[in-house]
Amino acid sequence: MAKKKEAGEERISTVEEALSKTELFFEKNKNIITYIVIGIVVLIGGGMLYHTYVLEPKEREAHSQIYGAENYFAMDSFNLAINGDGNYRGFLDIVDDYGRTKTGNLAKYYLGICYLKTNNYEDAITYLKKFKSKDKIVSSMALGAIGDAYLELDDKEQAYAYYIKAANKNDNDFVTPLFLMKAGWTAELMGKYDKAIESYVKIKKEHHRSNEARTIDKYIARAKGLGKIE
Repeated sequence: MAKKKEAGEERISTVEEALSKTELFFEKNKNIITYIVIGIVVLIGGGMLYHTYVLEPKEREAHSQIYGAENYFAMDSFNLAINGDGNYRGFLDIVDDYGRTKTGNLAKYYLGICYLKTNNYEDAITYLKKFKSKDKIVSSMALGAIGDAYLELDDKEQAYAYYIKAANKNDNDFVTPLFLMKAGWTAELMGKYDKAIESYVKIKKEHHRSNEARTIDKYIARAKGLGKIE
């Protein structure tokens, strides 16, 4: 019984000693700790204020401004979609003025596609790389469009890399086989027939219900023939 009492008293003493050390630490560093806490509060409060009084109004404004450019995009009037028409602002202005908003981010995607369609491939790559999205389908399409732009610039290595990225971003029977096919074609252009076959076979095995799978055997046979692969 005495041993239990001694052990209990020893534990209490240890806890009290630890508490004393903690109190001493806070006492010595209370000014620094206070400044840190104030700094965190200011950062959180500042972020909330910025979001409420700056970002949200900007978002609403950007949303109202993008309407005309989206209409021109839908009509394939890409130059008007980029630059506006004097009454409606183009995607370029939307990105410049509202780039940090969700609408401004979407405008980067539109702008990249517009530049791709008007043969301004380097500008297309610049804005498509700036576009960020949690939507895996849209982000896959953006990566694939970057691949298209690189291919137009005759940078086959980068084109192939981006097609593979686009294919792997979201595995499904719509986007994945589309970009695997483009990756295969690009690999053939580079003379990398083993890589082409790899993409084509993946379509056949993993995406046999896709449109691309219907004619994939002929592409496999062609790549094998060109590469003299059994």
